[in-house]
Amino acid sequence: MKKILFALIGGLVFGVGLIVAGMANPAKVLGFLDIAGKWDPSLAFVMGGAVAVGLVGFRLAHSQALAWTGEPRVWPALKGLDKRLVGGALLFGVGWGIAGICPGPALVLLGAGSGKALVFVVAMVVGMAVHAVVTSGHSAASASEKAAK
Repeated sequence: MKKILFALIGGLVFGVGLIVAGMANPAKVLGFLDIAGKWDPSLAFVMGGAVAVGLVGFRLAHSQALAWTGEPRVWPALKGLDKRLVGGALLFGVGWGIAGICPGPALVLLGAGSGKALVFVVAMVVGMAVHAVVTSGHSAASASEKAAK
């Protein structure tokens, strides 16, 4: 129950932050991404603030063995860049540039009844399902290859 409560509070704070910062407004985001046109640099301050908070938060989290929920912290095993990470980042960036929204703001806009967000979220869920199918076969194949060696 504690885990669900922390997730709910974190999600609400994140959603309100997106709205206040203007990140839930696709026109504002596209204005930030349009560096060759009428560039709006205001979201750079939002991102800078988010990076600063994230740096402090991760520093504190790494110094504690347990999360606030009392569970042990689990950190990613992979530390470097790989094709999947770079490909995913590129796909994320292209989608963000085309739609003007990314997953967090899409969920905020979906809650506000946006039809554009509905299309985005459906496409995102389909993409997640395709990824799960593709990677499940890939990881099973690589696991069996490792077992055979």
